[in-house]
Amino acid sequence: MKGFFVKSMEKVDVKDFCLEELESFLGGMGKEKYRARQIFKWLYQKGAVSFDEMTNLSKEFRAELATRARISSLAPERTEVSADGTKKYLFMLENGLSVESVLIPDEERATLCVSTQVGCAMGCRFCLTGTFRLQRNLRCSEIVNQVCSVVKTERVTNIVLMGMGEPLANLDNVVRALKIMVSPDGFQISNRRVTVSTSGLVPEIARLGQAVTVNLAVSLNATTDEQRDVLMPVNRKYPLAELIEACRNFPLPNRRMITVEYVMIRGINDTLEDARRLVKLLKGIPSKINLIPFNEYEGSEYGTPEQASIDAFHRYLLDRNLTVITRASRGRDISAACGQLRAKLEKNN
Repeated sequence: MKGFFVKSMEKVDVKDFCLEELESFLGGMGKEKYRARQIFKWLYQKGAVSFDEMTNLSKEFRAELATRARISSLAPERTEVSADGTKKYLFMLENGLSVESVLIPDEERATLCVSTQVGCAMGCRFCLTGTFRLQRNLRCSEIVNQVCSVVKTERVTNIVLMGMGEPLANLDNVVRALKIMVSPDGFQISNRRVTVSTSGLVPEIARLGQAVTVNLAVSLNATTDEQRDVLMPVNRKYPLAELIEACRNFPLPNRRMITVEYVMIRGINDTLEDARRLVKLLKGIPSKINLIPFNEYEGSEYGTPEQASIDAFHRYLLDRNLTVITRASRGRDISAACGQLRAKLEKNN
């Protein structure tokens, strides 16, 4: 990973370090490696917001840390709660930009969808976030602080990096954040419960698999290059054949599967012919398919498919022994689609 170069008198944000980098930073101060684990536990297990809270560090060490480093935090600018329990958070960043997170609870789990960029450069035709365009990558601290903020008041069992932005276009910061999430000294979330979703950046899929063990979700959404070129411009650079091969080569621990996300759009990709091609594409790849009926938003050119089309598509895959789930739309009453809460805020200002 790239190192951190600090200007004179500029304080580093300790939440921008993964554990190994924090060990290196503290080593430059003449401190032992185990001190990094102590600080990590204060940050991510006890929610410390100042070095003074870290009482198992000496007073002198805490004072020295405060002269060289800082601890950032995020608090929701706005929160919306759905009748189905879904919660949408809008976070204002230090430079006035904003990002969103969504908490989706059910009986067994509570999944937090986290953003990795302000806006997005992928330009997917059906995605509201893409209309904002990419403004910048989030730092590692801004990614993990979304988690820090929510776990103060809510149970979080699973994390998915599929909020605003393309995670693999911000790979260095994303890998740092992932290492903090799965670290026994960090958030202590099993790597089986952490998923990175991508629109299909093929070289970065391989780099992710080499850097950290987490689940991979691929936003497929089409079964031909012609369809996907229109819906997802990234396909023009990395067409379906290359993407499928990257999925085939992704390192999966025993009994893990790649999640294939398939947003169903009325009259575009919701036919049985699409289902047939999907079965053929995924042959030989351990995969589970999430069918996601398109969540319409104001100004969208696309529509939600008919329930009969959704059911027929689901049944066709199931009859071919594929693992398939049709995701119920959550939070429709609270702007839960990525970008909707931010769009509402900008419209009202």
